[in-house]
Amino acid sequence: MEKIVPVEQRRFFTREEAQTLLPLVYRITESSQLFVKKQMNRLEALKGSNPVLAAEIESIIDTEVARWKQKISRLGIFPKGLWLADFDSGEGYYCWKFPETEIRFSHGYQDGFTGRTELQ
Repeated sequence: MEKIVPVEQRRFFTREEAQTLLPLVYRITESSQLFVKKQMNRLEALKGSNPVLAAEIESIIDTEVARWKQKISRLGIFPKGLWLADFDSGEGYYCWKFPETEIRFSHGYQDGFTGRTELQ
């Protein structure tokens, strides 16, 4: 698979660039999130009755989350937690969490999700 951004190259985004890329990020995330949700429902339905199958489903979930992180990283975006991604602005991060449809928040390099503030 071809890489969109070289692995060792840091990418900076303007807010507009991040917003332009967001529909793709949203679709990738939505697809992974729905898949994981279905697997979680399967896991819940087992209610501990089949530990071997439960372990298999947990592995499938872990693989999907890792695949999501890899896809987001290939776009030059930092996956930060489940369905949470940071676009580097050069001065901090534009912070996005599924299912937000706009780039509306940012935070500094030293701040995490809890330190994010709404953009003007």
